Amino acid sequence: MNRHTSFDLPICLAVEEDAFFHSDDIIKRYIPDIIGQKALVVSEEFLIGIYKEKITDISHDFGDAEILAMESASFDEAVAIAKKVCMEDIRVIIGIGGGRVLDTAKYAAHISKAVYICMPTSLSNDSLASPFSVLETTGRARRTLTCNIPTAIIVDTNMIINAPIGQTLSGIGDTIAKDTALYDWKLAARRSSSQTEDFAYALSRMSFDSVYHCDQKDMQSRVFIRILSRALVMGGLAMEIAGSSRPCSGSEHLFAHAIEEYYPEIKVSHGIAVALGTIPACIFQGRDASGLIGAFRTYGLDVSPESYGITKDMFADMWEKARTVRPGRITILDEVKPDRVQLDEIYSRMTEGV
Repeated sequence: MNRHTSFDLPICLAVEEDAFFHSDDIIKRYIPDIIGQKALVVSEEFLIGIYKEKITDISHDFGDAEILAMESASFDEAVAIAKKVCMEDIRVIIGIGGGRVLDTAKYAAHISKAVYICMPTSLSNDSLASPFSVLETTGRARRTLTCNIPTAIIVDTNMIINAPIGQTLSGIGDTIAKDTALYDWKLAARRSSSQTEDFAYALSRMSFDSVYHCDQKDMQSRVFIRILSRALVMGGLAMEIAGSSRPCSGSEHLFAHAIEEYYPEIKVSHGIAVALGTIPACIFQGRDASGLIGAFRTYGLDVSPESYGITKDMFADMWEKARTVRPGRITILDEVKPDRVQLDEIYSRMTEGV
């Protein structure tokens, strides 16, 4: 029996209006020791252009920290940033951006043992608080790497409200996908010597429930932004406590990985891809998917594969490849092998929104 008995938690989770303009005050409240230490702000060129005022203000708050525009969300880029941090005696890395920036900055902080402050400009998936970074390695290949979770997470509700709505929808998709992931985790425990970690399971379930049963459906309200922020953080913490991604990743994620690895021409975000995988996964698990479809419809999340350029043939092939992309990960795909007739029927139902 392999139990994960040691884990970290963020010291600070602040979800506040205009939080980026008083990030130093937030840090002083929770971890005053790092104020005055040499810091590096990591972001992307286009974000630095869009949010110049806020990012410059954050740089001033942390001792006129250098602002670095990263070139790619890759392992090599993270290592290069970590080398700079070590060589220049930088103690704090501040990641400002979406998933690409946050994963790169998080892994650079892990390698260099710097304090990592996570400041998302969108809420597109639960990687902001997870103990993993997904980085490009060679060519189109990407790899999930274990790392430390952020020391502090600061969410500016104004930033998220003004972010592209598709990114928020992606975060909703990644959160609702926990429903099928948790089923697969329990299935894997029954079929092997592993166990589910009760607290991690409960946190992931709470993450799902908080969005699925949310009374506030306005995605641009501050109330909903707080709920989604905390839901995504709970998902990340569930993975940290479990010592794996199992509380948040099942057959629906295998489907998303199949798209990423075999169909790179399909431009769909991670959160939307796993949302698309959740409906078939729920059906394969022998459960009624109408509740999930209803939730997606409520938030305006399009579950039609066709609308993302996925044809019926692609859809069937993606599910065939899904069972091979992560060998050893037990999911419902190890028990059920849907035939082409069933996959075509599911595709048609999803395309019609039924």
